[in-house]
Amino acid sequence: MAEARCAVHEPRVEKLETGHEKEIIEKDIFLAWRRLLVRRFFRTRNLLRNGMWPTSLWNLGVLVLILSVCMLWKSKLTQPLHARLWQFAVFIHIPKDVPDVLTAVFVSNEQPKTQSVSTLMWAVLVRIVSGYSPTLYSCQQSLPRMPVPSLKDTLNRLLDSLKPLYGEDTEEWNKLVQEAAKFEKTTGPKLQSILVLKSWWSQNFVTDWWEKYVYCMSRSPLPINSNYYIMDQSYWTPSPLQTARTASVIHQFLKFRQLCDREQLEPLVLRKTIPICMAQYEKMFSTTSIKAYSCLQEGYYYRMDVFDQTCKLMTPCMIEKQLQKIINDADLHQAAKCIPVLTGIERTTWSNIRSQHFCDGINKESLDVIEKAIFFVSLDTKINKDLSSRGKGLLHNDGKSLWFDKSINIVGFPDGRFGLNTEHSFADAPAVAHLVEFNLTKEILDCFNQKHQRYWRALEPSFTDKGHCTPQENEPPIPKSLQPSRLIWDVNPNLEKHILSALDTVSKNIDDLDLCIRDHDSYGKGFMKTCKVSPDAYIQMALQITYYKNAGKFALTYEASMTRLYLQGRTETVRSLTTDSVKAFLDKSESKETKINLLRKACEFHQGLYRDAMNGRGCDRHLFALYVVSKGMGYDSDFLKKALTIPWTLSTSQQPQQQIVSSPDCNHPQYRHMLCPGGGFGPVSDDGYGVSYMIPGDSKVFFHVSAKKSAPGTSATKFMDQLFETLAEMREIFVTENEFLPNRDFRKNLVLKIFKI
Repeated sequence: MAEARCAVHEPRVEKLETGHEKEIIEKDIFLAWRRLLVRRFFRTRNLLRNGMWPTSLWNLGVLVLILSVCMLWKSKLTQPLHARLWQFAVFIHIPKDVPDVLTAVFVSNEQPKTQSVSTLMWAVLVRIVSGYSPTLYSCQQSLPRMPVPSLKDTLNRLLDSLKPLYGEDTEEWNKLVQEAAKFEKTTGPKLQSILVLKSWWSQNFVTDWWEKYVYCMSRSPLPINSNYYIMDQSYWTPSPLQTARTASVIHQFLKFRQLCDREQLEPLVLRKTIPICMAQYEKMFSTTSIKAYSCLQEGYYYRMDVFDQTCKLMTPCMIEKQLQKIINDADLHQAAKCIPVLTGIERTTWSNIRSQHFCDGINKESLDVIEKAIFFVSLDTKINKDLSSRGKGLLHNDGKSLWFDKSINIVGFPDGRFGLNTEHSFADAPAVAHLVEFNLTKEILDCFNQKHQRYWRALEPSFTDKGHCTPQENEPPIPKSLQPSRLIWDVNPNLEKHILSALDTVSKNIDDLDLCIRDHDSYGKGFMKTCKVSPDAYIQMALQITYYKNAGKFALTYEASMTRLYLQGRTETVRSLTTDSVKAFLDKSESKETKINLLRKACEFHQGLYRDAMNGRGCDRHLFALYVVSKGMGYDSDFLKKALTIPWTLSTSQQPQQQIVSSPDCNHPQYRHMLCPGGGFGPVSDDGYGVSYMIPGDSKVFFHVSAKKSAPGTSATKFMDQLFETLAEMREIFVTENEFLPNRDFRKNLVLKIFKI
């Protein structure tokens, strides 16, 4: 602390190595101009490419050639097309002295106007004209805007989802129906009209409000309440060395960022055809042009360059050496170690502390380094023995080693494992999961010496036999000017008081969290599909049955669904609660046939809800947008307030396992210990559960269950035990002597199927 106070009175100006200040300044100016020109080049090139989507330069050239030949060569075969092309040329008033090739360009770029083409034909055409290498944002301007659902449909969906909770012909239910009918006739149409007007000029009628009012203006602490975590491989790591694995991860993440900046990352599509919105990738990393990231080791903070003097990305081996220097240096100093805990408290309190103690001087300088960084890295000192402890280490750790405000926190553990703690406002989990999968795929392909695809083709294996990063030929030494520099903080008695108070608050929240992570390996989606139901719907039914076992009542169930089929789409809620199937399943007097029929009916109903949510026909985001309009117009709607404040006692989410085409098949036996368990989050309701699940293949499912210890009757471990019991019971009612094999033979048959024996 005394060292920090001294540093405040002395400007932090580092001495130049060579003394040739003018030459170095001129070189810095040249490099800055070079970076600017490179960035401008890629932006201009991508702008031209994106403007041509869905076609490509190659397809455009072929079409121009074909159409030019048809216009110039008049024969019986080409006569119908020849006439139509020239009629089109007259229609668009192209002068006769314009070259025929230019006319062909206009024709080849013409977009179809009709909406009567079937989905299948549309998909075929997209595959034909999209080209073999679309860019990251090439489809953005071609995506449709999310429509505003009708007011009547939204209210009907809301009431249908709440009916199981209230029951019919109850006083509370009748009152809710009357309030909905009154809202539909009075203030509802006015709010709906304003919302429709907004949808005409905005890219998405709800996303900007969702990000502002749900994430940015929320005053709750970020850890457990908002931030989520993502894990690496379940039971395997490519290197046991902390610095080597972390350096490799950093390097791959920066490669991913570079591909995003240049728009060279291949965009994701559904069913290899349907494009989805990739806008969330723009905010994944630091938006400012900065060459450093922040690193935390034992409570000390360092700024470290990851680009060399020629603006090239450092190799993993060079980054590993930098990390080791940070660890060695941290052992020589003592200082205040709890600054990050301030980012884990209530947002207004942290804002006030920030304005008092971090608005000028050395604290502002150090804070700027962290907040402008690409991401934050924490080198942890604790080895976690199981999945649950690893999850807690990523979701909150000790509360003072993660900078919860940063979009991405990389946590490297001493045994070579890593994971992420991610702030939620900039993107949803699938986008960050894509980043993690990018790194995991590279590591697995290296392990089995497989042919690398596209992004990894020219790279050497990541690690040596001893676990260190593989050095590259002619690797230059790291100059002294690029060595890590330790950040200094001025912690006066008043700030220390705030830090200790924040640490007490965050520690209580951490101690109150109950988290349980397990892998269910009795069966996976392979068996679920034989039940003629969707695996996701199957698990949702299991979760609802388990909650009824656990709490003795039904829960308003939240399942996240993406709306990225639309421009700037984020998420929608699937209200998946059904009661008939749950009651029948738990009724021992019901026959297996009845239980199976009701479960399949419930699963079909769930799939319909999920499709509606993906297609912008959910009710929750619409109700939220109506509420924002009502507040802006000065209306105080008790109905909207009630509809939006009913607690989600059971909050669920499915994590994507494989989004990259070149990722290895999850069902291959040699990859099963390398599967990623996904990630998780804290409970949305204090007296409820947060459940995240990953379905990596045909034989396994990972579950993450969170709860609050202070809530009476909730236990993550008990819920997990009951969930596994439910899954076993569901298997029993679907497996009959005539239809399916016993458990042991089923596994054997699955292995034979995988190897096609």
